[in-house]
Order: sequence, then C-alpha cells, then structure tokens
Amino acid sequence: MMREIVLDTETTGLNYKAGDRIIEVGCVELINHVSTTNNLQFYCSTNKIIDESAIKIHGLTNAFLNEYPPFKEYVKKFLAFIGNDPLIIHNAEFDLGFINNELMLLGIEPLKNKIIDTVSFARKKLNTRIANLDYLCRRFQIDLSERDLHGALLDSQLLAEVYLELMGGKQISLNLNITKENKNLPSKNNIKKNYLFSRVVLNDKDTLLHKSLVKGIKDSLWKKFDY
Repeated sequence: MMREIVLDTETTGLNYKAGDRIIEVGCVELINHVSTTNNLQFYCSTNKIIDESAIKIHGLTNAFLNEYPPFKEYVKKFLAFIGNDPLIIHNAEFDLGFINNELMLLGIEPLKNKIIDTVSFARKKLNTRIANLDYLCRRFQIDLSERDLHGALLDSQLLAEVYLELMGGKQISLNLNITKENKNLPSKNNIKKNYLFSRVVLNDKDTLLHKSLVKGIKDSLWKKFDY
C-alpha cells in the first residue's frame, strides 16, 4: 500500500523570514493514488497581523482566527498525520519554508519527507511554463466553482485531482471509511462497494487476435481464462 499526502497552507503573508506565519493547513490522503475521506484541516491563531493582500486571497482575518489555538497546539496531530509519507505540494518551496519555520520555532527538526512539487512536475509533464493551480484545473476540466477564495483544504482537494491527472488519469475512488481505530489503514471491511468498474467486451475477432498474441507466452495467466 502506498500512502501520499497532498498538502497546502494559507499564511499571513509571503515571507516567513519577515515574521509571517501559517494560519491554515489542509491535507488530503491518497492511498495508491486514490483520494480517501481521511483529511486533516485546521486554522491557527497568530499575533502576526495578516496582510491585506493575503486577506484578499484567502479571506481569513485575525478576528476570525482568534477563536482557534496557535500552530503549536496542532503540531503533534499534524506530524502524526503526515508521518514519513511523501508530500505532494504545489510550489513546495513556499509551503515547506513556512512549515519548517513553524517547527523550528517549536524546537522541532524540519520535515524529511520525500517531496513532489506539482509545479515542476506539471511543467515537465505538460511541457508548459504556466502551471498555477487554476490553469491546471481548467486544463483537466476540474470544477473550480467553489474556489472564490483560496482555502488550504479545498486547494489540497483540487491539487489531489490535478496530481492524479498528471499521473495518468483519474483513478476509481474507493471512498475509504477511515477511523482512528484502524490507524488510517484501509481494510476490506471499510471499503464501500458502490463504485463502478468499466468492462471491456471482446468480439470474436478481438478474441482470436488476443489468443494469437498470448499463444507463445509460457505460463501465460490468460491461458487460465475461458473466453
């Protein structure tokens, strides 16, 4: 089983070196390149005044965030959720800089997870210079109607769809029903059986061609099937 985490943050501004802080984190779990319902999202209060330009992007204000704990209250839960699994991040340098800064302020070592930056991945895969999230969503016909403002969880969900398209196309969503008791690991019992599989029907000509193709293959699995 391969587990990956799609991650995004919202911040008070663009420069953590100037004191800007994380104010929202959103994470989406992928199992074998399939999105599950096991997500993590939280808001963080901060003493740093949010830039007006940032508010126009994500709509989060200090007055709203004052109702939530600071990042340090979430850090254990956050680190437990991502574990050592690969992180899929759009423009990874930005988010990692902020996350590692928050960890440094708490005396915690920076993340050592494998990082997949979907900006560079998309540019290479699609041979394009433009690789912002809006553009990629439109290119893959992913619904952007709910993205009036940026949000860490929403953007992670959109990025998960983009990433799966970049990996070769949408996979069948198993809608895994994850609980704390099973420690984030899916089992046969918690997979909903309401998903659909496409079925290919071979005509007589296709069947003959396929039999001819596999005839010379030693111990072919196909020889066990009755056409």
